[in-house]
Amino acid sequence: MSDDTFRSVEIERTSVGNYRARNVRGGSLSMGTGEDTSFTPVELLLAAIGGCTAVDVDHITSRRAEPTQFSVNVTGDKIRDEAEGNRMQNLRVEFTVTFPVGADGDRAREALPRSLRQSHERLCTVSRTVELGTAVSIVEAAEATEA
Repeated sequence: MSDDTFRSVEIERTSVGNYRARNVRGGSLSMGTGEDTSFTPVELLLAAIGGCTAVDVDHITSRRAEPTQFSVNVTGDKIRDEAEGNRMQNLRVEFTVTFPVGADGDRAREALPRSLRQSHERLCTVSRTVELGTAVSIVEAAEATEA
């Protein structure tokens, strides 16, 4: 793969059940088991799905008019399945977007349904990956030794 397609994050344990994820640009966020305010991995999955679509829709519609409200609510049910393992189902991404009155707002409102459809069907890498069911490989790296 070329450098422009490769993506990565590094996750470090900070204490039992708590972790810090870092990207190559220096950004970081905490995650954990849900016993504090940190996001859980499932909440991050929901945020990634909603955030990916939000970026697509925002870029398309805000060229026409700046929204006066732009919020996304992502929900789903976490199920425990003995046969197929734990997973999310009934994923739903709900947008509440309002544009100002006037010709620019009208153009943005007109572009909204198409931008949602384009993101869902083609543009959003996160939801497309989830829907297509991309395989995940889990590997054990060489054990590090203490100095």
